[in-house]
Amino acid sequence: MRTKVIFHTILFLAIASGLSSARALTQEEVVARIQAAGYTLASDIKSTAEGTTAKAVKDGKDVRLVVDSAGQIKEQK
Repeated sequence: MRTKVIFHTILFLAIASGLSSARALTQEEVVARIQAAGYTLASDIKSTAEGTTAKAVKDGKDVRLVVDSAGQIKEQK
């Protein structure tokens, strides 16, 4: 019985550590997501406290973007 509990605990910890290993997007992944969202000319890509910021163009207008760790893109006002 005790061996079974130990085994399940180790298994749970192994699975949990694998699920919680979030990683930052690479610059190439950020550019790919920006382009997939319809933006062009992604530049000035920087990592900040709020996420990864970038300059881009959409519909002929310059915009400033923030890409969060989940890959969500938001235009800054």
